[in-house]
Amino acid sequence: MSTKERSIPTSRISRFGKLASLTARVAGNLVTEGTKQVIQGKRPSKKDLLLTPQNIKRLTDQLSHLRGAAMKLGQMLSMDAGDLLEPELAEILSKLRSDATPLPSKQLNAVMEEALGLDWKTHFTAFNFKPIASASIGQVHQAYDDAGDKVAVKVQYPGIKKSIDSDVDNVGTLLKVVGLIPDSVDYQGLLEEAKKQLHDEADYQREAEFCIRYRDALKDSPHFVVPNIYPDISSQSVLAMSFVNGKSIETIGHLTQSVRDNAMHRLLELLFRELFELKMVQTDPNFANYLFIEQTNQIGLLDFGATREYGDRFSRGYQLAFSSVLHNNEGGLNQALEQIGFFSEDIVPSQRQSILNLVTLACEPMMVDEEYDFGESGLAQKLREAGTVLSMEQDYWHTPPADAIFLHRKIAGMYLLAARLGARVNIHRLVKPYLLAPEERVAS
Repeated sequence: MSTKERSIPTSRISRFGKLASLTARVAGNLVTEGTKQVIQGKRPSKKDLLLTPQNIKRLTDQLSHLRGAAMKLGQMLSMDAGDLLEPELAEILSKLRSDATPLPSKQLNAVMEEALGLDWKTHFTAFNFKPIASASIGQVHQAYDDAGDKVAVKVQYPGIKKSIDSDVDNVGTLLKVVGLIPDSVDYQGLLEEAKKQLHDEADYQREAEFCIRYRDALKDSPHFVVPNIYPDISSQSVLAMSFVNGKSIETIGHLTQSVRDNAMHRLLELLFRELFELKMVQTDPNFANYLFIEQTNQIGLLDFGATREYGDRFSRGYQLAFSSVLHNNEGGLNQALEQIGFFSEDIVPSQRQSILNLVTLACEPMMVDEEYDFGESGLAQKLREAGTVLSMEQDYWHTPPADAIFLHRKIAGMYLLAARLGARVNIHRLVKPYLLAPEERVAS
């Protein structure tokens, strides 16, 4: 994370001005670079002209400055059937996650005063103004409350909530103009869902409620630690919780095979419980949301802003889908995907078959009753290639329902983490208790 402070534009007008200025500079660079290459006898494509190192740096710097909308829209785009993101945009979004500039102390103090009152410092015996982490919506500070408890305080960036809708529209327009979204993609639905998700994540009281629900659901589990919420020093824009001491789950690759296997076993076990039992899923697979506590082999769960609730019809649709794949029942899988809402009205048979094949491939880890080696399988790459063929060669850009998109994002994130850790997990045994009996599959 960058240590250089930079004031964030808080009004919609100033934020739009930043993006309009950026668009103008990018377009100007296109004309200059294009003229230069034509003089040299070259015939460059528009994309090559737009995605120069200079323009990519401009995009990265400005989108980092505006934070939330750009990051969320990028997440939405990268969740579709194929990887819609151009490699250059994927690189930009990666930099946004790792190099967000911290909020200046003056703006931080203003947010705290508005949330907790002019005397907000009296609630703490110590408060570190330098953030320990940052995200698309806010940054996290370490502090001690007046009882001496070590707490993590998430502080929302000023102006984010009021500017969500206009920011998302402006960023969507910018990415479209710059050529980073394919022309055949109807991205308006993605924009609307990005707005909704950002509004949910910007409501820290909503997040606090989900954190409390997870803490209650997992109170008897020895495998997970869920923070305790401090409501007296929290608001819609400030969220205080007990400090969980651990390291990001992706950094445990040096630990023993059994430790890594067990960690992924617990996370995937929790995922199936979320979908089929709790009917709520924390859908953000950001690895920083999972802290490994080495002394106890526990996993700390953080950030419940992206939690989504799922109804019985949706949950049973996935029960039917997984059951059908395991029993090689393509008709049942087709029925399940229709129930979930996967298929557009104008889908042609070859596209439908490709989606059935893609879902079957995604279920590969659960099809055998043995440990699946995520590190050696190359599954993530195979899924990406299959999705790209579907979208690029077969021109199928239909976006599944938002609930499915976010669930798939979580599953894909877990697969990627398992591959990165070289974990081996028997997925078959984890999912089997939740699958429908044959008579239930017929009745669904």
